[in-house]
Amino acid sequence: MAEQPWKQAAELLALSEAILITAGAGMGVDSGLPDFRGVEGFWRAYPAFRKAGLRFESLANPRLFESDPQLAWGFYAHRLGLYRSVIPHQGFRILSSLSAGRSRFVFTSNVDGHFQRSLCSEAEVYEVHGSIHHLQCTKPCCDLVWENRLELSFDATTLRARDPLPRCPHCHALARPNILMFGDGSFVDSRADAQAAAFRAWLDQNLGKALCVLELGAGTAIPTVRMLGEDLAKLGAGLIRINPRDASVPAGAISLRAGALEALRQLQQSFEHASN
Repeated sequence: MAEQPWKQAAELLALSEAILITAGAGMGVDSGLPDFRGVEGFWRAYPAFRKAGLRFESLANPRLFESDPQLAWGFYAHRLGLYRSVIPHQGFRILSSLSAGRSRFVFTSNVDGHFQRSLCSEAEVYEVHGSIHHLQCTKPCCDLVWENRLELSFDATTLRARDPLPRCPHCHALARPNILMFGDGSFVDSRADAQAAAFRAWLDQNLGKALCVLELGAGTAIPTVRMLGEDLAKLGAGLIRINPRDASVPAGAISLRAGALEALRQLQQSFEHASN
C-alpha cells in the first residue's frame, strides 16, 4: 500500500475534534455477513431464491407481507438470527480507539444493530434505514415501534416462517420489521425521526469544529451514506472514504481502497505514529 493517503488520513483523524462514522453494507462483510451487491451476490447468500428467481428487491418489500407473509418473515427471520449470532469484527473496537476523546456519532444504512453492540449507545446512532431488531404494524395502525425479542422459527430449506408470526400488540394485525424497504409507504418513522433529530443536534454542535467523516463500505447503488459525507465535505468537513471497489472521492477527500477491517487496522497503525 502507498503510505501517503494512510498518513494523510491518520493526520486528519489526529487533528479532528469530532468524528462522524458513516457506514454501509461493506462494514459488515468482515464479520461474515453476506454481501447483497448485485443479484448474483444476493443469490450466493440465498441459493433457494435463485431457483425461484426471487431478487432482494422483491423480498425486502412490504407488499410481500401481504401476499406471502410466511416467505416475507422467513427471509427476515433468517437475517435476524444471523445478525444476532455473528460477532462484530475487530474493526468496531478499532473505531472506538480512533474516536476516543472526541465527540462521536454514527450514521449508517445497516440494519444489523452491530454499532450498538460494540461501539456506541442508542443516543449516538442514526440508522437511516431502520433496524431489524425493532417491529411495527404492517397496516400500520399507529406510530408504535417496539423491540423485537422474538425467536422466530423457519424452514432452513425453503426459508418460509412457521406460525405463529409476530403480531401488532394494538390491533393484532401482522407485524413486520421496522426497516425501510423498497417501495415502502408504510414504514413507521417515529424511531428514525428521533434518531435523526439527535443527529441534527450533534451536527449543529460540531460542524464549526474540526470534523472528520470516516466512511466505511458505502456503495453507489443506494448512495445515501456517500452523499452525506460529500455534502459535509462541501461544508468544510474532512472526508475519508474506505471502500475496496467504489473508492473514488471528490477533490480534497482521502480515498483508501481496502475493506473495512483491513483499512481500520492499517489506519490504527498510521494513527498511532501520527499521534506520537
